[in-house]
Amino acid sequence: MTAPFLRRFILAIIASSVLSLATGCHRHSDSSASFFPESGEASGWTKLPEVRTFAPDQLSDYIDGDAEKYLQAGVRSTSTADYKLKDQIQLTVDLYTMSNSAGAKSIFESEPPMNAQTPSLGDAARLYSQSLIFRKGRYLVRMVAYQDSPELTQAMFNLGVAIEKRLPR
Repeated sequence: MTAPFLRRFILAIIASSVLSLATGCHRHSDSSASFFPESGEASGWTKLPEVRTFAPDQLSDYIDGDAEKYLQAGVRSTSTADYKLKDQIQLTVDLYTMSNSAGAKSIFESEPPMNAQTPSLGDAARLYSQSLIFRKGRYLVRMVAYQDSPELTQAMFNLGVAIEKRLPR
């Protein structure tokens, strides 16, 4: 091999590797973000732009004091996004990707069912006055609103339906 040919060959391999890594990282970050509906997809809800994702070893930075329960259940990643309902009510959606459906089920069943409605959403769901939790396969979704309103429970359910449609089985 001649030196110029070898140099071009090595540069092509490096460029290909960098492109592969960049594409892989982009797909990974898009995958968790794609579970969150965009603004207007669920009536009245506006999605704020940032989606944050936490690896298992970072979960205690996000969930103060409750991370161990999720780690024992096999959490693989946690993604979170904020929404506003008619620019008045702020809500946070946490999406936990577990290693299997048994992990999502164990976290779901650890939540108290008292005073909860059980809407038809995912594999199981509980709807409270200011929160909704549901599971579908290996995914667990929890949303918590920071204010209350008469239309909030229906609006949370509608947002839950939009999220559930985006989750794979």
